[in-house]
Amino acid sequence: MRMRVIPYVLSLLACGGTAFAADAWQALPETAPAPADNPTTAAKVELGKMLYFDTRFSSTGTVSCFSCHNVMEGGDDHRPTSIGVHGQVGGRNAPTVWNAAFHSVQFWDGRAPSLEEQAKGPPANPIEMGMANLDATIGRIRAIPGYQPYFKAAFGDGDVITMDNAAKAIAAYERTLITPNSAYDRYVKGDKTAMSAQQIKGMETFAATGCTACHSGPAFNGAANLPQGTGFFMKFPTFPGSVYETQYKLTEDLGRYTVTKNDADKSMWRVPTLRNLNYTAPYFHNGLVKTLDEAVRVMAKTQLNKELSPEQVADIVAFLGALDGPFPQQTMPRLPPTPGDLLIHLR
Repeated sequence: MRMRVIPYVLSLLACGGTAFAADAWQALPETAPAPADNPTTAAKVELGKMLYFDTRFSSTGTVSCFSCHNVMEGGDDHRPTSIGVHGQVGGRNAPTVWNAAFHSVQFWDGRAPSLEEQAKGPPANPIEMGMANLDATIGRIRAIPGYQPYFKAAFGDGDVITMDNAAKAIAAYERTLITPNSAYDRYVKGDKTAMSAQQIKGMETFAATGCTACHSGPAFNGAANLPQGTGFFMKFPTFPGSVYETQYKLTEDLGRYTVTKNDADKSMWRVPTLRNLNYTAPYFHNGLVKTLDEAVRVMAKTQLNKELSPEQVADIVAFLGALDGPFPQQTMPRLPPTPGDLLIHLR
């Protein structure tokens, strides 16, 4: 499913981009929502964390989820585009895993309707983890006896070492990767000292400029209250022809169209979260914009057809800094040992 957002955005622009009520500012919830068929449990989170860090999910035994989504920092890899097995380079920037639980769809093009489905994508991708298929992926895990008690604790008795359950466990772990209680969150909850004067001014400028047309809700991704699997997409660039379009190759990748082959989806992208942006440079789907102030200028021109003053840019950047939340402490998991007869397959 797809939510068509352009008419709403254009109506905001016609009103000067100010149609955003003050009471619409929302704090990030303290816990992430979980689907009914995959309630979050401690056992699932423990198993999912192990699988997230385990390079044996890849054909070469060298790439894990953590390789591209570093939870010891910003949840990405700080490369324009990520590197997979055999040094292959992917085509898009790795989105941060922090607060991904608040997206209604996953990947830049929204091709996965949930974290569970997203977790099944990279293992069998020939560039990313390079396994032949998902059966081969879970077969690798089944061949490691030390994983059996963890799957049993998470999913019970029987044939529970399945790719569906592995994906559920990874998704459960990822739902713990959220960053509430930022300065912004404290501010909208009533602590009017939590944000600086410049951040408050930037918040007002952010709304008045029209940024909230797409970046609304607790995660600033427009996806608040959308049913799971219903993506919030936006055309990028909305106003073509700026110098940024050529400079940063904004239209070379056609976004959601590469999945649907529907002409209406050309240059449509899932709206990303704006939280923790200070930790996730470089920016945009191709990672070609290096600094946050430049990203603000690009977005203002390409999405709102506005050129901001240096003061406006600085104020908005200051406000975006207020969206940096405290990261829950992460410790490296202890993984079960590799059986000797499995080593020949790690190539």
